[in-house]
Amino acid sequence: MKTSVNINGTNYRWPIRPVVVVCIDGGDPSYLQRFLAEGVVPNIDRFVQEGFATVAEGSMPSFTCPNNMSIITGTATSRHGISGNYYLDTQTWQPVVMTGPELLRGDTILARFAESGAKVVSITAKDKLRRQLGKGLDVSQGHISFSSEFADRCTLKENGIDQVLDYVGLPQPHMYSMDLSLFVLEAGIKLLQERRPDLMYLSLTDYVQHKWAPHEAQARTFYQRLDDAFGRLVEQDIVLALTADHGMSDKSNEKGEPNVIWLQDVLDAEFGPGETTVVCPITDAFVAHHGALGGFVRVWSRGQVSAQAIIHRLVGMDGIELALDKQAACRMFDMPPDREADVVVVSRVDVCVGGSQKQHDLADLNGHRLRTHGGTSEARVPMILNRPLNALYKTLVASSQLKSYQIFDLAINGID
Repeated sequence: MKTSVNINGTNYRWPIRPVVVVCIDGGDPSYLQRFLAEGVVPNIDRFVQEGFATVAEGSMPSFTCPNNMSIITGTATSRHGISGNYYLDTQTWQPVVMTGPELLRGDTILARFAESGAKVVSITAKDKLRRQLGKGLDVSQGHISFSSEFADRCTLKENGIDQVLDYVGLPQPHMYSMDLSLFVLEAGIKLLQERRPDLMYLSLTDYVQHKWAPHEAQARTFYQRLDDAFGRLVEQDIVLALTADHGMSDKSNEKGEPNVIWLQDVLDAEFGPGETTVVCPITDAFVAHHGALGGFVRVWSRGQVSAQAIIHRLVGMDGIELALDKQAACRMFDMPPDREADVVVVSRVDVCVGGSQKQHDLADLNGHRLRTHGGTSEARVPMILNRPLNALYKTLVASSQLKSYQIFDLAINGID
């Protein structure tokens, strides 16, 4: 067994006890701020008091896939290449799904540790993440990788485990429920007790945060149940690290209607239909969460309209925070140029951006206010460890802005 493993340029020492990293999807700091003040999450409060806690900077765009891939590789978006759920193939002018493992550049921390002899587990709520999180992971060697979304379909060949519902003792959770996340944690607790892996990554879903604000009872109930699960995890003598992939903002107007800039319609009116293509990279199968609306979109020109002309049209528009050309966006947000658009558009905290109004179906919001993410306003996330940092890492974090993708580094190297 090795004493350390170098992964994507970072040297990770061998864990002295199990390390469990939990990504609280949509875990905006405002939820913890409220519930800590109310005293309803005692285990998290203990971690904050006895361990380490701060607010870190997530990767842009502040979506699920880019940030989970940043966390699991320990690198910025520019390095691993996953900058959304979709990018545009300008040869066909069709959006390309970015959830395939072949599109992920570099190694995952789990796969490299597994190659070196560690036992690893990856459990995610949404199956769209599972294959990338499990890239290079040979489950035939005793490792486990599955999603709660498809827990009833797990096989030894594909996931390293079968009969998951019987094993966990819970029914198949509904895709649109807090149970989809809670199943991940219950499965993690059971596997930790019985198999005690060296590394475990548990990634939740943001159904609750999309639907309910911090002041609503359902959000409080969810966080109390998270807190209970976290308490049972740390009973197993582990390092527990909590972070989030992105925050969440209310983007509805005073009437409770989505506060949307229909960007494709704006650009078609200015330059003519077919001259530009707007892609909303938040788009995924979970449309009831957000109606494919977020705070970050990409615009490609078909060749007749310059990036500067598009930017000139958008600068100063109410609700637009940033309109940047490819070079500026990649430099500012550390994103991969070969998968970037001609223009990147980021909305203000209370506004979201879509394509053409006719392309978005908001019926599944069912009267709820639109809460979503993607912009700089949702890029701040909590970072909490149940154990204090060692002297070296205390010095390091005091002198730099922490990135959420450093969470494995802190949990493995930063704890005595």
